[in-house]
Amino acid sequence: MNSTQSAALFKRFFIAIILLLCYAPIFLVVLYSFNESRLSSVWAGFSLAWYKDLFEDSAMFEALMNSLVLAVLSSLSAALIGTLGAAGVVRVRPQGDASLASRASGVMGYLAVLPIMIPEIIMGMVLLAFFALLGLPLGMFTLVLAHTCFCVPYPFLLVRARLAGLDKSYGEAARNLGAGEWRAFYDITIPLILPAIISSTLISFAMSFDDVIVSVFVTGPHTNTLPIKIYSQIKTGISPKINALCTLLFAATALLGLISAYIARPRTHRARLKQKKQPTITRRVQ
Repeated sequence: MNSTQSAALFKRFFIAIILLLCYAPIFLVVLYSFNESRLSSVWAGFSLAWYKDLFEDSAMFEALMNSLVLAVLSSLSAALIGTLGAAGVVRVRPQGDASLASRASGVMGYLAVLPIMIPEIIMGMVLLAFFALLGLPLGMFTLVLAHTCFCVPYPFLLVRARLAGLDKSYGEAARNLGAGEWRAFYDITIPLILPAIISSTLISFAMSFDDVIVSVFVTGPHTNTLPIKIYSQIKTGISPKINALCTLLFAATALLGLISAYIARPRTHRARLKQKKQPTITRRVQ
């Protein structure tokens, strides 16, 4: 076995170890969701009792719906604010002192990503004090504001990186053809940065749906999210129906991923076939 084969074998072994460490806990959660025993260390046989208890728990599904609504609202709000902020920072035109405008753009970029650099417990306390100062009642509204606050940096960073790599001639050509500033941004820039917007929105959705620390500070007594409900059950012992809920969420995520891959694959395949069928055009230089 030469060095090339040894390196390839080591890479495969390393990838297998990483995949095992990532997916072994998920496999155990799925496995013990069908365990009849309440104890995860004891296998008492196959059972669907925990799924039955889960579907009978209206409070759990209420918390799940609150988390979904919260994640959707905060991720969409963060995508809108982050996209506009990134466009404003990238498209700023220096007037007068160019170095001053560059420093101002750098300061704005630093302030935009500051929420992900601050510890969550500090951010939760600051937001709680701020909402109390404004006299806002704690509930879904304050949760959306708080989650939007720490989700904004993700679309800002991704969209800003995408905008920095775009050719400015596209927008200039649209404006030369009579399009206004907003029309050129809507027709030209947004389609080009749409993958960055979508990916950052999904990241924001995951961060909002999974958050516990900030939500504990800014939630109200009548608003409960799924992470907070699971966290509150640690003192009394987590029921195995949480395993059933995690299994259903994992299955839904995997199903959405498969559907997305199935939809995207035929388009790519058709594009390749169309490209192969197009005749090769040769130009003769006279």
